[in-house]
Order: sequence, then C-alpha cells, then structure tokens
Amino acid sequence: MSGIRARALYSFESENPEEISIKEGEELLLFHETSQDGWLEGTNSRGHRGLFPASYVEIVSGGPGSPPGPISLPTPTPTLTLTPGPDPDEDDDDWDDWDDASTVADEPDLCSSSNGLYPGYPGPRHRPSESERQDSTAGRPSGRSGAVGKSFNRFSCFVRSGGEAFILGEVPAALRPSETYAVTMGPEGPQWSDNPRPFHCTIEEPTKQTKFKGIKTYISYKLTPSLTNAPVYRRYKHFDWLHNRLLHKFPVVSVPHLPEKQATGRFEDDFIEKRRRRLILWMEHMTSHPVLSQYTGFQHFLTCSDDRAWKQGKRRSERDELVGANSFLTIHTPTEHQDLQRVEERVDLFKAFSKRLDDSVLQLSNVAAELCRKHAGGFRKEFQKLGNAFSSISQAFEMDQPHLAVSLNRAISITGRTYEAIGELFAQQPKNDLFHMLDMLSLYQGLLSNFPDIIHVQKGAFAKVKDSQRMSEEGKMDPEQVDGIKQRCRVVGFALQAEMNHFHKRRIIDFKHMMQSYLQQQILFYQRISQHLEQTLHLYDTL
Repeated sequence: MSGIRARALYSFESENPEEISIKEGEELLLFHETSQDGWLEGTNSRGHRGLFPASYVEIVSGGPGSPPGPISLPTPTPTLTLTPGPDPDEDDDDWDDWDDASTVADEPDLCSSSNGLYPGYPGPRHRPSESERQDSTAGRPSGRSGAVGKSFNRFSCFVRSGGEAFILGEVPAALRPSETYAVTMGPEGPQWSDNPRPFHCTIEEPTKQTKFKGIKTYISYKLTPSLTNAPVYRRYKHFDWLHNRLLHKFPVVSVPHLPEKQATGRFEDDFIEKRRRRLILWMEHMTSHPVLSQYTGFQHFLTCSDDRAWKQGKRRSERDELVGANSFLTIHTPTEHQDLQRVEERVDLFKAFSKRLDDSVLQLSNVAAELCRKHAGGFRKEFQKLGNAFSSISQAFEMDQPHLAVSLNRAISITGRTYEAIGELFAQQPKNDLFHMLDMLSLYQGLLSNFPDIIHVQKGAFAKVKDSQRMSEEGKMDPEQVDGIKQRCRVVGFALQAEMNHFHKRRIIDFKHMMQSYLQQQILFYQRISQHLEQTLHLYDTL
C-alpha cells in the first residue's frame, strides 16, 4: 500500500473507537499529509487504521517537494469582528430563521463522535515536554509533582466532559449552584430524587407552515405540557437546540437521541408521522427523568410562548455556567459510605450488561426491519398470487356451461379475493405493531450508545483516586488532597449509579409495554385474518 511514511515522536494511547495507539519511534503510513483539526489518519505498524495527533509525528518521506520533518499545523488567520451596538435582546435572533437541515451545536458534542469522524475534536494536542513524556499517558505525575497529573489525551471524554477538572478540584470555589439534583438511597442503591412536580407532555398536529411568502417551508409540532395545559409550537430545530444544551449540561446523564434527520422527503406524510411517533417517545423519556424534567431550560422550552421571553430564556441557557465540570456542583449525594472498589465492580457489571443489551437491541431491530419489508413485499405478493390462483380456478369452471356450479364458482372466486385482502392486511400490519417496536428500539439504541462515554468519566475519576493514593504513599501528596479527590469521585460514582438505576427502572416499564402492545396487536391481526377465513368458509356450507 503506497502512502506517506512518518515516524511517531511520542507515544499515544487511543481512547475512542476512531483512534489508534502509536508508540514512540514507530513507523506509520499516512493517508494524507494535511491534518484535519490537528489529527491525521493512517496505519500503525500493527495494521490498525485510525486517527492520531498530528503533533505527535514527523514525516519521514512523502511526495515530491515534501521535506521530512514535523508536520506543520495551519495557523488561523486573524479576523476583525465588528460588535453591533443595539440591545442584544432586540437582535435578529429568531429561531424560525434557522435552517431545518442544520444543527445549532457548532460547539462539538461532549463525548460523541457519531456526527462524523473529525467534528468534536477541538484542535491539536500540545507537544509534551521531556519530563512529561517520561510519565504515563494516563496522567501519572512526575517525581517533582505535588498533585495528580492531567491526562495528555485532551480529547478523551473524561477530559472534555469536565470530569477531570472536577476531580482535580479545578471548579471555581466561588460558583454557587442555583439548582440542585439530589441522589438518595433506595432499595436498589443510589437513585435520583423524584421530581416534586411530575408532569407529561403531548405532541400533536404536525403541520406544514411557510414564511417569507412561501419561500421557506417547515413542520411545526403542537406541544401541550400538563404543567400549564397551554399549547406551544416548536420546530425540529428547537428540539435540536435543547438536545445539544442537555449534552453540554449533564456529563453523566444519558440524554436520549432525537429522531434522525433526513435530507430529502422531509415533508412526506410517512416521514412526518414517523418523526412524530419518535418525538413522543423522546418526550416521554424526558418528562420521566428526575433530572432532565427539572432542568429549567427544558421547562422553558415547554412553557414559553412569548417571543421576547423565549429569546431571553434561550440566552440564559446558553450562558449557564453550571455545565460540564461545574454541573457536578449541583449534585447532592447521601451521607452513606460507599466503598469505591465496590462501586467500580457495579459499574463493570453494568458496562457488560449494557454492551450485551446494545447488541441484542440491534439484532431485534434488524430482524423487525426485515420483517417489515417482508410484510410489504414478499408476504403481500405470496397471498396475492394465491388469491389469483383461486380466481383462475373459478374462471376455468365457468367455461364448462353444461356442468356449471354457480354457487361453487362464486365461493372459489370470493376465496381468491379473501386471500388478496389478507395480503393487504399483511402489508398494513407493521403500522400497528412493528413500527412501534422499531421506534422503541431506536430510542434505546441511542440511550445505550451514551453509556460508554458516561462510564469513561467514572473510570477516569477512579483512576485519579488510585494515582492520588499512590502519591500519598510516596509522600508526594497531602492526605487532605487525597480526601478531596475521593470525595469528588464519590459524587461522580453516586450520580452514575443513580443514572444506571433509572435506566433499569425505565427499561422494565418500556419493554413490558412494548412487548404487551406487540402481542396484543398480533392477536388482533390474526383474529381479523381468522374472521375473513371463517366468513369465506361458510360460503361452502350451503352447496
């Protein structure tokens, strides 16, 4: 395989699926000489393909005119920004001007790279010093350090979510939380304290609307929260904005994914109905979550109908300081002691469970989707072919006029039409059962895909505790500092366990309802088929 040869200047340990590990001095093969947001793509000496930091390698040989040496990263060109003078509340910040195909989150996802290969990586990693390179890339401190070292991988979820900053005590002490989310001890362990004002919200009447004299078209959804029983109207982009605020707000809460976007056919009835169904499930999960349902930004989204107040609330949410690392300050934990090693074991069990469930959900989703295609295609055609064959028999009988049996011919002809009708029943049945199953499975695929990054935050916190204990034993850290790291790790552990228990509680409710609904619809489906067949059978009784 031809390409650009390079050598690793420093070792790098991958922490995300799209990355690969490289070792100092290792020869690499680059696919492109130009870095993307500080990252290069290539193959290491073990044949693994993926991303690694551009600042960690140097080119050994390239194409014509490519001298060997460290890869240079482009320097941003300074630009002049003019700040307008009017009151910011009077600016042209109308949500209706957003494009449906775009996402408001120019800021990257905290821990997810599902939106693409490179987006979400803020820039090139710093080039480590000689003393830093002698330490572990997992953040081991040097012999002269009096504090637990920071991770070299600035793009790991533990770092980007703010987990590392919180554990190391870098959250501003003067910051006073204006909101709190309590963890209490329940029969199954730590759990989120219930929302004292539980509510639900309906989503109805998706309607096509236009603006700019018909130039721009969009779909508006009617939301009616039981908090006010007053309807508000929201577009998909409004949901998208809220979703991205929540991702930045809560590092250890599994925020459900929104229904997927679609470049074409956005105004087709089937797509609009599918999105409405999945938004309803998304809303049910949001309103049932003790933390997400209490978030002021979410409640503002559901209740505000005044344009000016709407923009002010939007900006308050975007200026919220209690996000990422700071959000851990809003979590109140119980006083009960929990052994950190025992917490680690529980998290490992949940990690294995969630991975197995994720695989099983994907398997069932694939089987259900294939069954949908068979209902609309193969099953429908087979019953139509059978019905046509019966009709052909009836037509053949009619040619023998001397021995014509009118009643029999009529019964066989109706039998043919009955099987054609059964074929149509098969084609329409997924709308009654399989579609709803696929909607629920899609929701859980999104929820489960969040947990590896959430668990990584707790894993990183636990690793810092071990580092601090080792440094304390070596006399390099004060006991007070070690206790502080343990206490902050305790907060992360309680929050993650509460989220795990909430997930278990909801999955029992959701999967029970999904299975009951599917089986009930299956019974009704075969009862309708049985009724058709029984009515047709009675035609032969009087012959």
